[in-house]
Amino acid sequence: MASSPLPDFRPVSYSRVTLTELMIPSYANFGGKIHGGILLSLMDKVAYAAASKHAGTYCVTVSVDGVNFLQPVEVGELVSLLASVNYVGRTSLLVGIKVIAEDVRTGTVKHTNTSYFTMVAKDDTGKPTVVPGLSLESTEDTRRFLEAIKRREFNAQHRREFDNALTALAVEQQLYLLDNERCRITY
Repeated sequence: MASSPLPDFRPVSYSRVTLTELMIPSYANFGGKIHGGILLSLMDKVAYAAASKHAGTYCVTVSVDGVNFLQPVEVGELVSLLASVNYVGRTSLLVGIKVIAEDVRTGTVKHTNTSYFTMVAKDDTGKPTVVPGLSLESTEDTRRFLEAIKRREFNAQHRREFDNALTALAVEQQLYLLDNERCRITY
């Protein structure tokens, strides 16, 4: 049976996914809070779900931008991860994720993370494949798409500047930077 061709464009709403999971004691770290790795795993799952839904094919994570743990997540809280495709390139998709935690006893809801996962769509042979374009359904969708363009530009510029700085790094001339750091040269 032949698969039907992908549409030229899919709306942002088509990719929206919410994943909700109860935080159980086995997810806790030594400090009694939910381990960051658990949250990263859940973010990766929801990013995959949103990207694959939009692309209509398998997608892989190629980078993660901006994982900041704003507030701790507690055992017993319900964590919801809200994801949608914010931007598409030819074979790549940027998935925006907002993580909220709810204390079901008090009804208190807190925003714990926002992150952006870049995914690449793969065909059956494992090669990158073209994804449908993105239909922007609101000014919020348009703002997020434009922000993604700016984020890509900023990250590319930052990578170039950082690579240039590393290439030009002369250790003996930069030792003064260690004056107020907590290190000791022992060679």
